[in-house]
Amino acid sequence: MVSPKKWLSILSVNSLMLFNVSFPVLMLPNIVNGGEVIAQTNPNAEADKLLQQGLKLYKQGTAESLKGALTKWEEALLLFRKTGNLSREAYTLNNIGAVYNSLGEKQIALNYYQQALLLSQQAGNQGGEAITLNNIGNVYDSIGEKQIALNYYQEALPLRRQVEDKRGEADTLNNIGAVYNDLGEKQIALNYYQQALLLSQQVGDRAGEAITISNIGVVYDSLGEKQIALNYYQEALPILQEVGDKRGEADTLNNIGAVYNDLGEKQIALNYYQQALLLSQQVGDRAGEAITLNNIGGVYDSLGEKQTALNFYQKALPLRQQVGDKRGEATTLNNIGAVYNSLGEKQTALNFYQKALPLLQQVGDRAGEATTLNNIGLVYDSLGEKQTALNYYQKALPRLQQVGDRAGEATTLNNIGGVYDSLGEKQTALNYFQQALPLLQQVGNKGGEAGTFFNIASLKARQGKLTESLTFIEKSLEIIEDLRTKIVATDLRTSYFATVQDEYQFYINLLMQLHKQNPNEGYDSKALAASERSRARSLLDILAESGADIKTGVDPQLLAQEKQLLQKLNTLDQARQLNTPGYNPHELKQQIETLSNQLQQLEVKIKQNSPRYANLKYPEPLTASEIQKQVIDKETILLQYSLGEDRSYLWLVTPTEISSYELPPRVEIEELAKQFREEITSLSPVPETGNKLSEILLSPVANKLENKRILIVADGILQTIPFAALPLPQNLNQTNYQPLIVNHEIVTLPSASSIDILREQVKDRTLAPKKVAVIADPVFEDNDPRFQTISQPKKETENNDLTRMALKRSIEDFLGSSFNRLEGTRQEAEAILALVPDNLEQIFLDFDANRETAINPKLSEYQIVHLATHGLLNETQPELSGLVLSLYDKTGKGKPGFLQLNDIFNLEMPAELVVLSACKTGIGEEIRGEGLVSLTRGFMYAGAKRVVVSLWSVADNSTSKLMQNYYRKMLEMDKNPVEAMRETQLEMLSSENWKAPYYWAPFVVQGEWK
Repeated sequence: MVSPKKWLSILSVNSLMLFNVSFPVLMLPNIVNGGEVIAQTNPNAEADKLLQQGLKLYKQGTAESLKGALTKWEEALLLFRKTGNLSREAYTLNNIGAVYNSLGEKQIALNYYQQALLLSQQAGNQGGEAITLNNIGNVYDSIGEKQIALNYYQEALPLRRQVEDKRGEADTLNNIGAVYNDLGEKQIALNYYQQALLLSQQVGDRAGEAITISNIGVVYDSLGEKQIALNYYQEALPILQEVGDKRGEADTLNNIGAVYNDLGEKQIALNYYQQALLLSQQVGDRAGEAITLNNIGGVYDSLGEKQTALNFYQKALPLRQQVGDKRGEATTLNNIGAVYNSLGEKQTALNFYQKALPLLQQVGDRAGEATTLNNIGLVYDSLGEKQTALNYYQKALPRLQQVGDRAGEATTLNNIGGVYDSLGEKQTALNYFQQALPLLQQVGNKGGEAGTFFNIASLKARQGKLTESLTFIEKSLEIIEDLRTKIVATDLRTSYFATVQDEYQFYINLLMQLHKQNPNEGYDSKALAASERSRARSLLDILAESGADIKTGVDPQLLAQEKQLLQKLNTLDQARQLNTPGYNPHELKQQIETLSNQLQQLEVKIKQNSPRYANLKYPEPLTASEIQKQVIDKETILLQYSLGEDRSYLWLVTPTEISSYELPPRVEIEELAKQFREEITSLSPVPETGNKLSEILLSPVANKLENKRILIVADGILQTIPFAALPLPQNLNQTNYQPLIVNHEIVTLPSASSIDILREQVKDRTLAPKKVAVIADPVFEDNDPRFQTISQPKKETENNDLTRMALKRSIEDFLGSSFNRLEGTRQEAEAILALVPDNLEQIFLDFDANRETAINPKLSEYQIVHLATHGLLNETQPELSGLVLSLYDKTGKGKPGFLQLNDIFNLEMPAELVVLSACKTGIGEEIRGEGLVSLTRGFMYAGAKRVVVSLWSVADNSTSKLMQNYYRKMLEMDKNPVEAMRETQLEMLSSENWKAPYYWAPFVVQGEWK
């Protein structure tokens, strides 16, 4: 059974902005009043003018404008000193201190404030004295000296009242409330905020009113009252917009984003954070920018996008250090540590946590300190040092309880429960989990709630209480399914789903254990349905989006922006792949990442702008009985695999039967599958490992296969092996190699449900009027002889030179900055077109085999689209995988030639068949819960009914021969694509030159077989 799920306290470190610095420092009595300059009797009008100019610069908030304000005020200071005007001198010192405080120079700021305080006291200026005391308190507050800050605020408060400065009094009340909030005294904080709010409303200070309303929201947020907090933030936001306070607006947007993040609404959270980031950057608010970068990183982290999260954290860290925000610096150090911990780099994680801890202790941030203690405990927990882990968790828990951080408390209770569970103290563990659950429900933390249900389910299963366990895991999955639907961006939805695959695997395993105990209760059918729910869900979603044509009715400007971004991304990635001179590889990588993020944000905007998307209902995966009725026919058998840590499973499905089988653990199957693939791709005529793999994967069902078509829904590494080349189960003990293809047609699918929705999309479609379009033999190099003359088809005789045969159409053929020419594809193309009447075919060769041709809507007029070229595989960024077309035009000028997955999603290609006669076109990034993100899904989204793809780097000559025979069977003999592929592969198996599976087995048919 799966071990308990534990959490880093990253859930509680997204920085909420408390508006505890209300900047009364710039309220210059008798000089500034509501933004209007009042006539002065002061003889030093030049100094007053400099004060006003500095004030305007300060309000701009950029680093440059702050330095400009500093210059103006330093000039004014010299003039005031000459006139002996102590009050004006004190105000100016206050303002200079404010600049240094904004720049993170806290000690220098304090020095200026202390000078200003002395002058105000000497001049008997109680209003100025109060302002300065408040500002000194702000500095101490920001460096974590809460009690010292409180002392200064409480000195300032009676002075504010004596001079009847109600606006200033409200500011100080606000700041006192913020200190009490930080100290965990939530009700006291609320009392001070309520007093401040009343005063701000009395004097019509809209900005102060908004700040206080937001601060009240922060208190309710920390108490877990998310909806109440949201109401306050949304009340404050329009006021801040009305008064033009962009910093305050950004801070409030951040806080709204944080609420949605805690509620599991990750996409909405991202939207708010991205609005906040733009505002902070506009006004040069580096502290606010750092907070938002940190928060965006937190969203990506929770969705499993660890590298993207790390990028955001690493952008935030130097900004936090520059502005002297020690608490924020510690927060980001904590989050970076969390990423490294999740990546298995435990010592690196510890190093970051140990840097964070003293910073948090310095600033007196008990909640942050507790978070770090929890995270350190988690590292030791994962290293097996359970008692050390428990000590850290138990140090963290009372601190979290003291400050009222219920989400953090629940996280730590869960982690303590996990330790006791692993130590065998089940009842103690259960008690901790049950304490955590209501806290998470109170604060609306749906992800944490799902995780706690999972922990309880796991514990119950280990106690042998399988039925009770089933209840809790189904509650967990219900929440997970709901959270998944709230993420709009497809890749983020996919990433999130990958993070919860342990829950689905546990559920499948639990159901199969129940099936053992109760074989007639249908638990194995329920497990098959669970397997369907756990796989390729994003593929189902995008096929539904394709059928709904969600871009119809979308703002044309958004679609134009998408097109522009795709072109930029394509150009930059081509420059990276081809090592184009003039581009810095590191800068290219960063630019590509930036563009990818912008595309993701734009995808969300397009969907949110789409009337059809708003009404789209995503399909539910099929149940076992629905698979029998809607997918399988009497000539087809489904074999569906699920690989698990302790055991794996196989389901056989026919229209009348569902049978299930337990297989060995994932690691054992993976090792054999890897060896099998390596033997095939090294040209072995008889892959010896195949017998062992077939024994595991096929022998359990050998007596039920008959001669029927086999539909394979594989899992993990099994998606990369050719089942057609596995030995027949009944021939395992024979010396002659007879692969599965001898008796069976083979079709592969990412899930059984995907064929059902694919059929739904194409069922009423009119057949395209023309037969075949072929794109082949592109121009890749600047020294290609076709720049002088277009060469005629080159006739070559077959030969047995394996070196020549193994010329591969893949990225492995890179030599410097070029791909080798594929002359065999020209023969292949012309042989195919010779089978079709001239008015029903079209061939694009040489310079015409280009990207513009591939994206031309006229390709939608053809039933079959054949692309013969190099494949481009990017296993870390699958959206950049694709096909390489002509890289030059006839004049020798370089041009975009990559047709990437992003481009393919924007094609209109309602073809009966798309053939990708290229390398590794069926391979992509393997994402847990989604499978291989390959080119297949792009062409299916574009409208293809079925796609032929390759599983490895294929040989030029053998592929040309295979494709010519394949088309002859389809076009002359009227065989369907699956039947034609089998017969073609059997002929090659029987030949002398091409019998090794390397030559005939890489190509598989995916999609509809009827």
